[in-house]
Amino acid sequence: MAEAHQAVAFQFTVTPDGIDLQLCHEALRQIYLSGLHSWKKRFIRFKNGVMTGVYPGSPAGFMVVVVSYMSYNKYKQLDPSLGLILCNYGHASGVLVGTGLWVTIIMIMRNVLKSLLSWHGWMHARHGSVSWSTRLWMLLVKVFSGRKPMLYSFQNSLPRLPVPSVKDTCRRYLESVRALMDDEQYERMKGLTKDFEKNLGPKLQWYLKLKSWWASNYVSDWWEEYIYLRGRGPIMVNSNYYAMDFLYVFPTSIQAARAGNAIHAIMLYRRKLDRAQIKPLMLLHTIPMCSAQYERMFNTSRVPGVDTDILQHMNESKHIAVFHKGRFFKVWMFYDGRLLLPREIEQQMERILADKSEPLPGEENLAALTAGDRWVVTPWARARETYFSRGKNKQSLDAIEKAAFFVTLDDTEQRFEPDNPVKSLDSYAKSLLHGKCYDRWFDKSFNLIVFKNGTMGLNAEHSWADAPIIGHLWEHVLSMDPVKLGYTEDGHCCGEPHPNLPGPQRLQWDIPAECQDTIQSSLTLARTLADDVDCHIFPFDDFGKGLIKKCRTSPDAFIQIALQLAHYRDKGKFCLTYEASMTRLFREGRTETVRSCTMETCAFVRSMIRDETLLKMAAEKHQNMYRLAMTGQGIDRHLFCLYVVSKYLGEDSPFLKEVLSEPWRLSTSQTPLQQVELFDLVRHPEYVSSGGGFGPVADDGYGVSYIIVGENLINFHISSKHSSPETDSHRFGANIKQAMLDILDLFQLEKKAM
Repeated sequence: MAEAHQAVAFQFTVTPDGIDLQLCHEALRQIYLSGLHSWKKRFIRFKNGVMTGVYPGSPAGFMVVVVSYMSYNKYKQLDPSLGLILCNYGHASGVLVGTGLWVTIIMIMRNVLKSLLSWHGWMHARHGSVSWSTRLWMLLVKVFSGRKPMLYSFQNSLPRLPVPSVKDTCRRYLESVRALMDDEQYERMKGLTKDFEKNLGPKLQWYLKLKSWWASNYVSDWWEEYIYLRGRGPIMVNSNYYAMDFLYVFPTSIQAARAGNAIHAIMLYRRKLDRAQIKPLMLLHTIPMCSAQYERMFNTSRVPGVDTDILQHMNESKHIAVFHKGRFFKVWMFYDGRLLLPREIEQQMERILADKSEPLPGEENLAALTAGDRWVVTPWARARETYFSRGKNKQSLDAIEKAAFFVTLDDTEQRFEPDNPVKSLDSYAKSLLHGKCYDRWFDKSFNLIVFKNGTMGLNAEHSWADAPIIGHLWEHVLSMDPVKLGYTEDGHCCGEPHPNLPGPQRLQWDIPAECQDTIQSSLTLARTLADDVDCHIFPFDDFGKGLIKKCRTSPDAFIQIALQLAHYRDKGKFCLTYEASMTRLFREGRTETVRSCTMETCAFVRSMIRDETLLKMAAEKHQNMYRLAMTGQGIDRHLFCLYVVSKYLGEDSPFLKEVLSEPWRLSTSQTPLQQVELFDLVRHPEYVSSGGGFGPVADDGYGVSYIIVGENLINFHISSKHSSPETDSHRFGANIKQAMLDILDLFQLEKKAM
């Protein structure tokens, strides 16, 4: 019972001699250290807020400007206040005017930088060649970017996402669908488009322009609300996505040890994030990208509502929530005023794994509520309000929703097996994507999943940010785990267990039979959805971006064209294709769609003759579409926002209604490796990430994610549904591999090398 006593600060009893007060010094010491830690964190946040608020200025710059100005006034014996402020040598007025001068310099630098960052001509330069105008532009960007930027330093200097003209968007839309329609269908759509462009479009555009002047980003808030938070279907499979562990390296087979290092690395990342010490991502080491999405990575949970969900974000959370064999635990991450070390976290995980207690009634399958439907007549929002709004249920639910993140100590074993690569990777992906449908809390910003044999992975909720953000965290964890943190010879975390560390707290529930029926209903629906998912993951190691670059072609364009060829062979037709592109060159930018199925790509696929010309035309077209999407000139986000405005105005648009109802039967995304400096793939090629994936977007379509790792490896993640007679993930995977080989063969690199 020593641990229970340590959790109580003091106790008192009333006696005939008065009040007998017994202080627990250890508990008071922990309260003092906890408060000290909180105040330190507040101070750091305040300091970082000031530093970010005045960037590219700095305290040192302030001193230089003010002292120089005052020295000049003293030398010339000038009074900048013109006698309004009486003070020797005008010190007070000198400080005020010097401060104003410093602020003016900052504002000029910011606005110049914003103007420079609004130019995107650098994107059109051929790979490997940089014009003098681009070099001069990059030099100016560096000059006005300041020194040692913090994570959020550039937020006030980023340009706003521009609103394309209705005419340009309509023109590009017609161009994007021409290859998918016959003449009659195209003429009909052309008529709808022209009518919209002439009549309703300009009216909707006026409101959108007004929003773009007022809001930081005219797309992002509506995108988050209407695409994610108002979605009433299950977020498991349909929205959440996953990230895998190393492909070939298994640092330890001890589950608690792997969890110890991973959790510690994640908490170190959170500390750097809180202190804004993470470097902002810079394209070409010069061009800053928006960092707004990092803000809700931790201490965040999606809270269900009847009509719409909300994102609940806490400024501070000192614990994590852990699930193992149907039980939930609250684990504090700080003791003695410091973050727990890896071996101490392993110690806590060992205690959970050794706990033999049985789940309380309804507890084991509770998380299935986060996996099921969110319609009005079904469970999660109403169950939360009815059964989890008071008492011990509310306390336990708060412990989960207010945790830094969620951890599952999975009781299954997953990993890449060289003797059975297909089945092992497919099983691994399905486990990360949906698990048993009740052993992940799908509403948390992300779940860390550690399997029984030490393999691990992530499952992330999508509304708060896009995959590159969680990918940045995951790269940090994978780079720290086996190398910087390491393990002992017997596979445990380095260091020693703590002799007086209080153990994890078992969460308590009182779940009535009616709620258990609701949980079971959600679980049944979720299992049906999960069983229908057909996953196929395969490493493509015949060649990689190194050989593709020798073809003088963009690796991404090469892969996208290969996907089109594979899809045509798989289904005998083309389809509307979604490729995600980021818009983080603009403030609060998220994503835009690259419509990869172009006229040029279709012409190449149909021909497949030994002629590089058509492929190069298709690749250049794809690159141009990608550039337009990145620079705010895409099609789909503009049309989406016009549609939202039309709904607010009560206007009906047959054109917008038809466009936004078109299914994406091929949805694709590249997982970028953003911190290449963390991985030495030349000396240690085994330290490669498997990347991550997502579920199919359409019932009769494919979801494809790929990661280009090093020079010689591309990992593909394919998903579809067993229930569709048109799709087969393994068949499509074989078609992708053959398409990659066939396209490379067109270049005849072996003959050119002779």
